[in-house]
Amino acid sequence: MWAPPFRTALVPSERACRGRGRRHKPLLDVGRQLALQARRRLPGRDLVLVGDGGFSALLFLDAMRRGGITPITRLRLDAALYEPAPPRPPGTIGRPRTKGARLPTLAARLVAKDTRWRKVVVPGWYGAGECTIEIATDTAVWRHGGLPVVPIRWVLLRDPEARFPPQALLCTDPTREPAQIVG
Repeated sequence: MWAPPFRTALVPSERACRGRGRRHKPLLDVGRQLALQARRRLPGRDLVLVGDGGFSALLFLDAMRRGGITPITRLRLDAALYEPAPPRPPGTIGRPRTKGARLPTLAARLVAKDTRWRKVVVPGWYGAGECTIEIATDTAVWRHGGLPVVPIRWVLLRDPEARFPPQALLCTDPTREPAQIVG
């Protein structure tokens, strides 16, 4: 796996843009533009965009998914996740459903006794060599009123030795292996 530097972009603050009399372009807009440019320059390649929690916004994730880019970002432990919408019976009138039943939050899954944890050894964990962590994973749809519905695979991480607090990751490719997402 390799990660060549494609392009960098300066994203000045809103205050700096106002001081120069220029229009402010938010980080997610710049990130979307750079990622889609990379997609155009590398057709047919598997592009994975790894970002922090600032990139876990539904409009951004949906744009990446539709553009053929797989983003992996952090996910809030209190995010509202849902089952996929049930199949629509023929002849049904009205708008189709976009989500199914609400799923427990990841914070609730973290303390639930029935959560199935699996040990995974991650090589090169933040430059400190191998690290053994426990993960739980599943698929869901992430949705918020008026925004696109994004199917995701979430991965919940915890350290059995309590060296770091629990965290969650999301990937817009529900078929991707959890070990790949964590790696």
